[in-house]
Amino acid sequence: MSATAPTGPGDAAAGGPTGAAAGPAPRESTPAAYFEAQYQGAADPWRLAERWYERRKYDLTVAALPQPRYRSAFEPGCSVGELTRRLAERCDALLAADRVASAVDSTRRRTRGLGHVTVRRLTLPDEWPDGTFDLIVLSELLYYFDTAARDRLVDRAVAALEPGGTLVTVHWDHPVPEHLSTGSEIAEKLARVPGLSLLTDHREPDFVLQVHGRALPDGRRPAGPAEREGLV
Repeated sequence: MSATAPTGPGDAAAGGPTGAAAGPAPRESTPAAYFEAQYQGAADPWRLAERWYERRKYDLTVAALPQPRYRSAFEPGCSVGELTRRLAERCDALLAADRVASAVDSTRRRTRGLGHVTVRRLTLPDEWPDGTFDLIVLSELLYYFDTAARDRLVDRAVAALEPGGTLVTVHWDHPVPEHLSTGSEIAEKLARVPGLSLLTDHREPDFVLQVHGRALPDGRRPAGPAEREGLV
Protein backbone atom coordinates (compact mmCIF):
# COMPACT_ATOMS: atom_id res chain seq x y z
CA MET A 1 0.00 0.00 0.00
CA SER A 2 1.14 3.50 -0.72
CA ALA A 3 -0.33 6.96 -0.63
CA THR A 4 1.71 9.77 -2.02
CA ALA A 5 -0.48 11.17 -4.75
CA PRO A 6 -1.49 14.79 -4.00
CA THR A 7 -5.09 13.73 -3.47
CA GLY A 8 -4.03 10.75 -1.35
CA PRO A 9 -5.72 7.38 -1.19
CA GLY A 10 -7.98 6.30 1.58
CA ASP A 11 -11.71 6.20 2.05
CA ALA A 12 -12.14 5.92 5.80
CA ALA A 13 -15.06 7.90 7.13
CA ALA A 14 -13.87 10.62 9.42
CA GLY A 15 -16.92 10.46 11.63
CA GLY A 16 -18.99 13.50 12.50
CA PRO A 17 -19.88 15.15 15.79
CA THR A 18 -22.50 13.34 17.81
CA GLY A 19 -23.58 16.50 19.55
CA ALA A 20 -22.70 20.13 20.05
CA ALA A 21 -20.14 19.33 22.73
CA ALA A 22 -19.19 15.81 21.70
CA GLY A 23 -16.54 16.66 19.09
CA PRO A 24 -15.67 14.36 16.20
CA ALA A 25 -15.98 10.63 16.67
CA PRO A 26 -12.76 8.60 16.61
CA ARG A 27 -11.74 7.60 13.11
CA GLU A 28 -11.43 3.97 12.14
CA SER A 29 -8.80 2.25 10.04
CA THR A 30 -9.18 2.51 6.27
CA PRO A 31 -11.52 -0.32 5.21
CA ALA A 32 -10.35 -3.17 3.02
CA ALA A 33 -12.97 -2.30 0.41
CA TYR A 34 -11.12 0.91 -0.41
CA PHE A 35 -7.93 -0.90 -1.41
CA GLU A 36 -9.83 -3.53 -3.37
CA ALA A 37 -11.56 -0.77 -5.34
CA GLN A 38 -8.28 1.00 -6.10
CA TYR A 39 -6.68 -2.10 -7.60
CA GLN A 40 -9.79 -2.95 -9.60
CA GLY A 41 -9.36 0.29 -11.48
CA ALA A 42 -5.62 0.04 -12.15
CA ALA A 43 -2.79 -2.46 -11.75
CA ASP A 44 -0.63 0.26 -10.17
CA PRO A 45 -3.17 2.77 -8.79
CA TRP A 46 -0.58 5.12 -7.28
CA ARG A 47 1.83 4.89 -10.24
CA LEU A 48 4.62 3.66 -8.01
CA ALA A 49 6.63 2.23 -10.88
CA GLU A 50 6.66 5.38 -13.01
CA ARG A 51 6.80 8.39 -10.69
CA TRP A 52 10.28 9.77 -10.11
CA TYR A 53 9.17 10.83 -6.64
CA GLU A 54 8.45 7.23 -5.72
CA ARG A 55 11.55 5.75 -7.33
CA ARG A 56 13.80 8.29 -5.64
CA LYS A 57 12.12 7.70 -2.26
CA TYR A 58 12.59 3.94 -2.59
CA ASP A 59 16.25 4.40 -3.47
CA LEU A 60 16.73 6.64 -0.42
CA THR A 61 15.00 4.07 1.76
CA VAL A 62 17.37 1.30 0.72
CA ALA A 63 20.40 3.61 0.95
CA ALA A 64 19.46 4.43 4.56
CA LEU A 65 19.76 0.79 5.70
CA PRO A 66 22.65 0.74 8.18
CA GLN A 67 23.77 -2.80 7.38
CA PRO A 68 24.99 -3.98 3.98
CA ARG A 69 22.96 -7.18 4.19
CA TYR A 70 20.15 -8.69 6.24
CA ARG A 71 19.37 -12.29 7.06
CA SER A 72 15.56 -12.10 7.09
CA ALA A 73 13.33 -9.13 6.25
CA PHE A 74 9.60 -8.41 6.34
CA GLU A 75 7.86 -5.79 4.20
CA PRO A 76 4.12 -5.55 4.89
CA GLY A 77 2.04 -3.38 2.61
CA CYS A 78 4.24 -4.17 -0.37
CA SER A 79 1.71 -2.97 -2.98
CA VAL A 80 3.05 -3.74 -6.48
CA GLY A 81 6.56 -4.67 -5.36
CA GLU A 82 8.68 -1.69 -6.39
CA LEU A 83 10.38 -1.39 -3.01
CA THR A 84 10.36 -5.17 -2.67
CA ARG A 85 12.67 -5.59 -5.64
CA ARG A 86 15.14 -3.13 -4.19
CA LEU A 87 15.07 -4.71 -0.73
CA ALA A 88 15.62 -8.14 -2.27
CA GLU A 89 19.11 -7.06 -3.34
CA ARG A 90 20.09 -6.56 0.32
CA CYS A 91 18.44 -9.59 1.96
CA ASP A 92 19.10 -13.31 2.15
CA ALA A 93 15.37 -13.89 2.67
CA LEU A 94 12.50 -11.42 2.22
CA LEU A 95 8.82 -11.82 3.03
CA ALA A 96 6.58 -9.26 1.32
CA ALA A 97 2.86 -9.04 2.07
CA ASP A 98 -0.26 -7.09 1.18
CA ARG A 99 -3.93 -7.39 1.99
CA VAL A 100 -5.04 -7.06 -1.66
CA ALA A 101 -4.85 -10.20 -3.81
CA SER A 102 -4.08 -8.34 -7.04
CA ALA A 103 -1.22 -6.46 -5.36
CA VAL A 104 0.19 -9.77 -4.14
CA ASP A 105 -0.04 -11.12 -7.70
CA SER A 106 1.77 -8.05 -9.07
CA THR A 107 4.58 -8.39 -6.55
CA ARG A 108 4.94 -12.08 -7.34
CA ARG A 109 5.28 -11.27 -11.02
CA ARG A 110 7.85 -8.54 -10.34
CA THR A 111 9.92 -10.82 -8.14
CA ARG A 112 9.65 -13.91 -10.31
CA GLY A 113 13.01 -15.62 -10.45
CA LEU A 114 14.05 -14.35 -7.01
CA GLY A 115 13.92 -17.55 -5.04
CA HIS A 116 14.66 -15.85 -1.72
CA VAL A 117 11.52 -13.66 -1.94
CA THR A 118 8.18 -14.92 -0.62
CA VAL A 119 4.97 -12.97 -1.18
CA ARG A 120 1.87 -13.60 0.93
CA ARG A 121 -1.57 -12.14 1.40
CA LEU A 122 -1.85 -10.92 4.99
CA THR A 123 -4.11 -8.45 6.79
CA LEU A 124 -2.32 -6.57 9.54
CA PRO A 125 -2.12 -6.33 12.45
CA ASP A 126 -4.15 -9.51 13.03
CA GLU A 127 -2.28 -11.73 10.59
CA TRP A 128 1.38 -11.48 11.54
CA PRO A 129 3.96 -13.99 10.26
CA ASP A 130 5.76 -16.37 12.57
CA GLY A 131 9.43 -16.01 13.36
CA THR A 132 11.72 -13.04 13.84
CA PHE A 133 13.38 -10.60 11.46
CA ASP A 134 16.48 -8.44 11.49
CA LEU A 135 14.80 -5.95 9.12
CA ILE A 136 11.19 -4.74 9.06
CA VAL A 137 10.12 -2.01 6.63
CA LEU A 138 6.85 -0.11 7.17
CA SER A 139 6.55 2.07 4.08
CA GLU A 140 3.44 4.24 3.55
CA LEU A 141 1.48 1.99 5.87
CA LEU A 142 0.90 3.21 9.42
CA TYR A 143 -1.34 6.18 8.58
CA TYR A 144 -4.04 3.79 7.38
CA PHE A 145 -4.63 2.50 10.92
CA ASP A 146 -6.54 3.93 13.82
CA THR A 147 -4.65 4.46 17.07
CA ALA A 148 -5.38 1.06 18.60
CA ALA A 149 -4.58 -0.91 15.44
CA ARG A 150 -1.45 1.14 14.71
CA ASP A 151 -0.12 0.66 18.23
CA ARG A 152 -0.76 -3.07 18.03
CA LEU A 153 1.01 -3.26 14.68
CA VAL A 154 4.05 -1.41 16.02
CA ASP A 155 4.09 -3.62 19.11
CA ARG A 156 4.09 -6.72 16.94
CA ALA A 157 6.84 -5.29 14.75
CA VAL A 158 9.07 -4.52 17.72
CA ALA A 159 8.40 -7.93 19.26
CA ALA A 160 9.36 -9.64 15.97
CA LEU A 161 12.48 -7.51 15.48
CA GLU A 162 15.65 -9.21 16.63
CA PRO A 163 17.98 -7.39 19.07
CA GLY A 164 20.16 -5.12 16.97
CA GLY A 165 17.66 -5.33 14.11
CA THR A 166 16.49 -2.47 11.92
CA LEU A 167 13.00 -0.94 11.71
CA VAL A 168 12.43 1.44 8.78
CA THR A 169 9.41 3.74 8.51
CA VAL A 170 8.61 6.01 5.55
CA HIS A 171 5.45 8.11 5.36
CA TRP A 172 3.91 10.96 3.35
CA ASP A 173 3.95 14.11 5.47
CA HIS A 174 1.16 16.21 3.97
CA PRO A 175 -2.31 16.20 5.51
CA VAL A 176 -4.69 14.03 3.52
CA PRO A 177 -8.37 13.84 4.48
CA GLU A 178 -8.38 10.05 4.27
CA HIS A 179 -5.20 9.54 6.32
CA LEU A 180 -5.38 9.25 10.07
CA SER A 181 -1.90 10.73 10.64
CA THR A 182 1.09 12.28 8.89
CA GLY A 183 4.70 11.18 8.72
CA SER A 184 5.70 13.68 11.42
CA GLU A 185 2.93 12.49 13.73
CA ILE A 186 3.99 8.87 13.24
CA ALA A 187 7.58 9.84 14.06
CA GLU A 188 6.40 11.42 17.31
CA LYS A 189 4.62 8.20 18.25
CA LEU A 190 7.65 6.03 17.45
CA ALA A 191 9.89 8.24 19.57
CA ARG A 192 8.01 6.97 22.62
CA VAL A 193 8.23 3.25 21.81
CA PRO A 194 10.44 1.43 24.34
CA GLY A 195 13.36 -0.54 23.00
CA LEU A 196 13.93 1.50 19.84
CA SER A 197 16.84 3.87 19.16
CA LEU A 198 16.65 6.42 16.38
CA LEU A 199 19.55 5.92 13.95
CA THR A 200 18.43 8.00 10.96
CA ASP A 201 15.93 10.86 10.71
CA HIS A 202 15.62 12.06 7.11
CA ARG A 203 12.91 14.67 6.56
CA GLU A 204 11.82 16.40 3.40
CA PRO A 205 8.77 18.59 2.75
CA ASP A 206 6.97 15.55 1.37
CA PHE A 207 7.92 12.60 3.56
CA VAL A 208 9.63 11.40 6.74
CA LEU A 209 12.11 8.51 6.56
CA GLN A 210 13.33 7.10 9.85
CA VAL A 211 15.53 4.16 10.77
CA HIS A 212 15.33 2.73 14.27
CA GLY A 213 17.44 -0.01 15.78
CA ARG A 214 16.21 -2.40 18.44
CA ALA A 215 18.30 -2.31 21.58
CA LEU A 216 20.85 -5.06 22.14
CA PRO A 217 20.34 -7.51 25.04
CA ASP A 218 22.59 -5.39 27.28
CA GLY A 219 20.56 -2.28 26.49
CA ARG A 220 23.06 -0.64 24.13
CA ARG A 221 21.88 0.87 20.87
CA PRO A 222 22.94 -0.94 17.68
CA ALA A 223 26.15 0.23 16.11
CA GLY A 224 26.03 2.50 13.08
CA PRO A 225 27.90 1.87 9.82
CA ALA A 226 31.01 3.81 10.88
CA GLU A 227 31.26 1.97 14.20
CA ARG A 228 30.73 -1.37 12.50
CA GLU A 229 33.75 -0.70 10.30
CA GLY A 230 35.91 0.54 13.17
CA LEU A 231 36.00 4.17 12.07
CA VAL A 232 34.86 5.48 15.48
